[in-house]
Formats: sequence, C-alpha cells, structure tokens
Amino acid sequence: MSNKTFYITTPIYYPSGKFHIGTAYTTVLADTIKKYKKLRGYDSRLLTGLDEHGQKIEEVAKKQGKSPQEYVDEMADYAKKMWKTMQIEYDDFIRTTEERHTKIVEEIFDRLMNQGDIYQGEYQGWYCTPCETFFTETQLVDGKCPDCGRDVHKMKEEAYFFNMKKYTDRLIKFYQENPHFIEPESRRNELFNNFIKPGLEDLCVTRTSFNWGVKVRKDPKHVVYVWLDALVNYITALGYLSDNDELFKKYWPANLQIVGKDIIRFHGIYWPIFLMALDLPIPEKIYAHGFIMMKDGKMSKSKGNVIYPEMLVNRYGLDATRYFLLREFAFGQDAVFSPEGFVERFNFDLCNDLGNLLNRTIGMINKYFGGVVPKYDGCVNEYDKKLEEETIEYIKKYQEYMDNYHISNALEEVWKAISITNKYIDETMPWVLAKEEKTDELRSVMYHLMENLRKFAIMLKPAIENTSKEIFRQLGIEDQTLKSYDSIYKYQVFDQDIKVIEKGEPLFTRLDTETEIEYIKNEMKKTGI
Repeated sequence: MSNKTFYITTPIYYPSGKFHIGTAYTTVLADTIKKYKKLRGYDSRLLTGLDEHGQKIEEVAKKQGKSPQEYVDEMADYAKKMWKTMQIEYDDFIRTTEERHTKIVEEIFDRLMNQGDIYQGEYQGWYCTPCETFFTETQLVDGKCPDCGRDVHKMKEEAYFFNMKKYTDRLIKFYQENPHFIEPESRRNELFNNFIKPGLEDLCVTRTSFNWGVKVRKDPKHVVYVWLDALVNYITALGYLSDNDELFKKYWPANLQIVGKDIIRFHGIYWPIFLMALDLPIPEKIYAHGFIMMKDGKMSKSKGNVIYPEMLVNRYGLDATRYFLLREFAFGQDAVFSPEGFVERFNFDLCNDLGNLLNRTIGMINKYFGGVVPKYDGCVNEYDKKLEEETIEYIKKYQEYMDNYHISNALEEVWKAISITNKYIDETMPWVLAKEEKTDELRSVMYHLMENLRKFAIMLKPAIENTSKEIFRQLGIEDQTLKSYDSIYKYQVFDQDIKVIEKGEPLFTRLDTETEIEYIKNEMKKTGI
C-alpha cells in the first residue's frame, strides 16, 4: 500500500428528488480526481453521502405521506443506484441519520458548549427554509433570499449560538497565510471581502420549531442546526471521536473538498471555524465549481429544461456523458448545456477524433503487418521525432492540469495530442509508404500510432474508464506495466510481440445530429410535466 494518501469529499447531497446533471458533475469530478490519484500511486479515499436532516426533509416527507426516515431511506437507495450507474468508486457513503454520525454530532455540540463556543440566546431574523439559512435584513435582496431568490419568513425562537466573532481574526490570518485554500480565487475574494473582513455575526446553531434532526443532549427540545450537523460528516465518516479513529488519523485533513459555489460560504467560513474550535487541522483546499446553465438560465422544472444523467447514459452511454460534463466545465466557471453542444462533442471529439484514430490504426496494422505491432526502432524521420516531442509536451501539461484539478484543461491537452496524431497519419501517408515498400518508415508509423493510443488510454482512464479499457482491448495490451502511469513518458516500452484485434470496432457510433438534438429537447420538455 502506498504511503501517499489522498482524501477527497463531495458535499453530502440534500435528497429532494432525482439528481440532475449538475449534481452528477460534482461527483463525477471527484471520482475522476480520485481515480487519477489512484493511478499515480496514491492511497485515495472518496467520501459522498446524503444530508438527511432539517425542516425541508420533514415537510417533503409529510407531503408524500411518509415519515422522514422512510423518505430518506428511499432517497439513499436511489442515490446509491445512481452512483453505481455513473461508476462512482466511492469508499464511503455517509448518511447524517446514521448513529455513527449523530452520536458524534451530539458529542461535538457538548464539547463546543462546554468550552464556551456555544451559548444560549434568542434568535430573531429572516429564515429561508429551502436553503436552511438565516439572514440579516441587510443580506436580503429585494426582501428575498440572496441565494435562491425565494421568500423568507420572520422567525423568533429560543436558540443556541456559536460565537463566530471569537474566531474571526484567526480565520482572517488563516486566509492570508493560505491564499489557495479556496479556489477559484474569485470565490475566495468574495468570501473574504464580503463576509469575513467586515466581521462575522454569531451563528444560530439550533432550532426548536421542528423535530427532525440531532437533538441537543442537555436541552432536547433543541435540534442541531443542519449546517453544523452536516459539515462534520467529513470527519465523522472517518471515525472522529469514535472507538476506532484509525481512518481519521490516516486521512485527515482532507486534501480536497469539492462543493458547488452556492454552498461555499458554509464551507469556507463555518467549516474552518468549527475545526479551529475543535483544534483540528483545516483541509488543504476547497474547490467551488460553477453551475450547469441552460441557454435561458438555470435548470428549472417549470421551464422544462432539466437534464437528468440517466437519460444521457441510457441513450448515449456513460463515457459520453462523463466526458461531456468534465470537458464543458472550465475551472471555477459555469458551463452551458445545450443539445447541440452535447451532440457535437459526441460526434467530433469521441467519434471523429478518438474513435476514427483507433479504427484506422487497427486496420492498418492488420493490413500491413498481419496485426502484429512493430517494435520501436527510434525516430526514422522528422515526423516521428516531432510527434514524440509534441506528445510528451502535451502529457506534461495534462499532468500539471490534473495535479491542479483543472480537468477540462487536462482533457483538452489529450485531444490536442489526439489531433497531432491524426495529422501524423496525413503527413506520413502510410498507404504511400506501403506502395513504395518503405518498410522501415511504415513500421515506425504503425508503432507510433499504437504507442500514442496506449498513452491516451492511460490518460483517459480516470475520466472515461470504459473507453480506456476498450482501447487497451483492441490494441491487445494486457500487461499491466503497459497500463501504468509510470510508462507514459517512455516510447520504448514493448519487449514482446503484441497483436491487435483483427477488425477494429467503433468506440462510438456517429449520431444523426438533427434526430438526437430533437430527442434531447423532447426529454427536457418532459421534466416540466
């Protein structure tokens, strides 16, 4: 086992219904990073799960004629099936209704109260039920919730408060000493300038107007505020304060926590302060990604423009769906989904660029060398040398982007390498070399095509693993050393004959553009019914 560990988390999702592609993106991104780290030799661990407490859950369950527990049990089953469909390799699925979590939340609350960080008082202010968030009068936008735009209501109830002011200076110092703690920089600046620097208000951390949540041991009419409850899942899942805290000792602090930009305030302010109060290390990095937008704004059932991942996977395959999500999201920015964009990515990137490259290569190796890949004889001409040098440069850039979690940019580098490999075929013209019986040059071309495809399969494994496996299968590569990341910078790797399959099979079948655009649009309309 590697002594290099990597702990990555997604937010635990609020189970309000089916997951749309925005939720799927967060988890696919985390899964891809985890698989990349694993490929690089890290002992990687991925946590995901569900945030199952709060007033929203209680109300949704009541409307459906179910108990809150019955409702969240159903949603947990759905979530696990969805992540199986998306081939998410999580190592733990935490539910905030589990005893391993609730017991420690009670313990943490007691500890914070005993050391004077939590005190009793009365809350009076504005509350947004969908966001489970309190706001001051000045934070409202046109009298509505600044996060979701919905109505808020005035609340007055006995409550316990966390003394955020006590930790403001310490948090400011932490931000100054760790400028890359929050990424992208725009989110960090927003938090620091708009919330932290002006001074933090103490946080209301209990409710008495509903019962569905973790009760305060010493005052059970109070329910622990959902954000204090939910945020500590990242450490309760590792066994913090339990009888077995080996995982906590091994993996904490987290290397990367991925969240949507809508909940960065909770993760960038409350979470580090809670950890400071518990005298625990703060995660290395929190990355807040953007939203998937539609041409007419956010996804909305009322607009009939919601996209669910199941539809895309069932119609176009998992890898096409994962590739689109990962490629469209530039680091820290919003992405736009359109049926036209999805079909274009499928046809051009996956079919034309990658799929045709593999198909042509398999066909030529069979035609010219009986399916056996020629051995490496070095660079025979300037085209070979240029291809090797440029490919290695793209690999270096790929690695740099992956190491910094810029997955879209990393995939772009892979496709640049695919593009020059396709161009290499046009430049070397193997059909002419065969006709003119220039065997050495033809052997070199076939080797280089095969070798670049092998490299692409390795680089694509974290993002689209099924495609990676299929490339290896068609190339006849079974030796695990030829699938390892350590071999990616080398060109002289084959020490045995490798035979490709007799007839190349399409990785992706080209879509009829008009038909598929219309199909996706019709599926989107169904979500508004």
